[in-house]
Amino acid sequence: MMKPARTKTPRRTPLKKSSNSNLKDPVGVYCRVRPLSPPDQECCIEVINETTVQLHPPDGTRVNRNGEYKETQYSFKRVFGVQVTQKELFDVVAKPLVEDLVHGKNGILFTYGVTGSGKTHTMTGSPGDGGLLPRSLDMIFNSIGPFQAKRFVFRPDDRNGMDVQNEVDALLERQRREAQPVVIPKTPNSRQKLDPEFADMINVLDHCKVDEVDEDSVYSVFVSYIEIYNNYIYDLLEEVPFDPIKPKWNVGNTPVRNTDFVPPQSKILREDQNHNMYIAGCTEVEVKSTEEAFEVFWKGQKKRRIANTQLNRESSRSHSVFNIKLAQAPLDADGDNVMQEREQVTTSQLSLVDLAGSERTNRTKAEGNRLREAGNINQSLMTLRTCLEVLRENQLYGTMKMVPYRDSKLTHLFKNYFDGEGKVRMIVCVNPKADDHEESLQVMRFAEMTQEVEVARPIDKPICGLTPGRRFRNVAFKEELSRRLEERGGPLCLDSDDQSVTEMLIQSFPPLPSCELLDVNDEETLPRIIAVLEQRLRVRQMLSEEFRKNAANFKASLQDFDGTSAAKENLTQVRLNEKEKVIASIKSECERLEKKNKTLEYKIEILEKTTAIYEEDKRSLQQELESRNQKLQRQLSDKRRLEQRLQGMMTDASMKWEKECERRVAATQLEMQNKLWVKDEKLKQLKAIVTEPKSDKPERPTRQKDREPKTTPRSVSPSPVPNAPPVHARHRRSRSAGAERWVNHKPPGNVETETVMQPHVSNAIKVAVPNEKALAKCDRYMLTHQQLASDGEIETKLIKGDVYRTRGGGQSVQFTEIETLKQESPTGSNRKRRSSPSAQAQQEDTTESEWTDVETRCSVAVEMRAGSNLGPGYQHHAVPKRRKP
Repeated sequence: MMKPARTKTPRRTPLKKSSNSNLKDPVGVYCRVRPLSPPDQECCIEVINETTVQLHPPDGTRVNRNGEYKETQYSFKRVFGVQVTQKELFDVVAKPLVEDLVHGKNGILFTYGVTGSGKTHTMTGSPGDGGLLPRSLDMIFNSIGPFQAKRFVFRPDDRNGMDVQNEVDALLERQRREAQPVVIPKTPNSRQKLDPEFADMINVLDHCKVDEVDEDSVYSVFVSYIEIYNNYIYDLLEEVPFDPIKPKWNVGNTPVRNTDFVPPQSKILREDQNHNMYIAGCTEVEVKSTEEAFEVFWKGQKKRRIANTQLNRESSRSHSVFNIKLAQAPLDADGDNVMQEREQVTTSQLSLVDLAGSERTNRTKAEGNRLREAGNINQSLMTLRTCLEVLRENQLYGTMKMVPYRDSKLTHLFKNYFDGEGKVRMIVCVNPKADDHEESLQVMRFAEMTQEVEVARPIDKPICGLTPGRRFRNVAFKEELSRRLEERGGPLCLDSDDQSVTEMLIQSFPPLPSCELLDVNDEETLPRIIAVLEQRLRVRQMLSEEFRKNAANFKASLQDFDGTSAAKENLTQVRLNEKEKVIASIKSECERLEKKNKTLEYKIEILEKTTAIYEEDKRSLQQELESRNQKLQRQLSDKRRLEQRLQGMMTDASMKWEKECERRVAATQLEMQNKLWVKDEKLKQLKAIVTEPKSDKPERPTRQKDREPKTTPRSVSPSPVPNAPPVHARHRRSRSAGAERWVNHKPPGNVETETVMQPHVSNAIKVAVPNEKALAKCDRYMLTHQQLASDGEIETKLIKGDVYRTRGGGQSVQFTEIETLKQESPTGSNRKRRSSPSAQAQQEDTTESEWTDVETRCSVAVEMRAGSNLGPGYQHHAVPKRRKP
């Protein structure tokens, strides 16, 4: 069994693109200032000129922290003050939209502002002073009045389109509608008496008209009226049929009487074949005059939801949209009947939108349903503002962000206008009273931002291609025909051309003589009548013969003309064929050139890509070369710095070793002198012991200095060699009068030894952690480092250095020497006692290591310096310590 073939998914028809898609117009934003009521209120809005308005905070309000008032100015396309009339506003704002509507282009007009700012008054007007809506209707009907089609010639197809039917079908449709019961709303009759509530609003005496109306077309106007309430769409012209049996239910789900008002069902939005949004099932009423149209509007206005709030006695709780749809189709070539082709029908629409006012619940004191309505109103207005901001961002910065039209029914319904289906105009209504200052600021900012949004210019009306002026030529022909028939006494029913000419001639003859015979012997009347009739017969035959000759001549000339025309047609056809051949050759040549052009463009594109690749490679190679050059330069500079550093280190090391060698030579010389002196002393003591009698005990010489209390001064850290040059030729601070300041860096973990080994540095800054501030004030640096030696004693190292200033403004330390301080405690095994002469003799024979004992060094003190004049003869003997029993 064969499987059924898979059906392809139907392709979506592409969006229609206008020829003027590159041309864009900004959204026209106008500002209208409402008069104060009462006039003695405080005003916070001032009109500077025709395009600028200034807002200043009311008294007692501080905007800035410093207490100053902040005044702001906003510019619009036009600013209308409190003295501007409705006519001036209409001529500037709405009149161009009506002209575009008659010329087949769409348009939309918003009124925006806070509650109580005069939006409904601007749109509807007041008794004696009509607003934009009645004036627009009056201008439309004044322009197309003589060219309107009969009722039901145009018929909506419920898919946002129009069907055209002939006059016979339209007549049958009218009769069928009149015979139906009142279920479908009938078109109002202009002959009825107007409602006195709105009779004064449509009494417009301007009689404004549109210039250059297409007189060879027929027009028909359809109106619809909807409201968007709590983000639901309701048809204000819909009449719900009442069922006498089935009960109705209200919002509270309780049955009500059939005579009570039942709210209509909400409508849904759909998209037509041209991707334009429309309201499915919306009532569209055909109107033929301003009175009929405004009567339909007033009927829907009574159903609109309004409520009393703290700020407005009749506050609109919904957005209302009054649509004026104009259908037009051209007449045929004779200028008599409308063309039936659907493609020839042009439909344009003008939407007049009265937006509900934004409000703050803390001012309106709204509760319950009023609070819910206010939330939905503010949410829809916020969505409108967001859509315009995203459109502005996409146009200014070239982004492709998605515009959130579907977040609200208001923006979703009119998204086609912002995508380029017509002009967009907005009137910002403001109330200058001080209480609305904050809300007016938000409205002004939004309106000024809206002016930066650009909308594509709508397409022009297509031309049908028929001869213009055919309507009036047809009318003139009918008038001339009726005039001639009236001159002849009425219409004539003639069979042939011969008879018509003969009758015309007979009618021009004199009347026949009287045919009444009063006497039997009358022989004159009959011969006279016979003679007249014979004469007429001869004239008729003569005229008939002449007519036949003329007809033959005309026929011959007509045949000659036909032959000439055929010859001309043949010649024209031959020339046309030649022209077509030339055109075909030119087309082939154009195709060849186009192919060659495409080939060359392709080659150029390849070359451009190749050039771009080469340029990119060149740039990358240049960058790599530059980076390598920079790296090489850095390496060379590092090498030079390393060479300088090594040179400096070599210089420092050589100087250090020279000093170390000098120090070691001096120390070795001093050590040898000390050894010689010690040996001399030993020999003297040994000689004294030998020469003295054995019974006598040697007594140690006493000194007054030993009896005095010993005050051992703290060892002062020696200063560096003054004549030693610095290792590097760096900038050194000036040392005034030889006074040097030290940075004594002693970490917090150091142990205080409290002995003679404790270093003491005068004129020093003690720090636990070195810092730049301390280094900047001193010339020398000393770090105290302690560690535990192998014998368990604490070994202290004093690491000293010089402080230099660097090129970058910082400080650097170069270490020059390390001084080690170590304390050794004597042990029992190392003590040397003199108990007998043999021990003294043994002590004389001891090696150099025995003199390192602490007791021996304390018993014999030697004070001398390298290079001193005192020599080894300066000595003193210390008194040995007494031991405790």
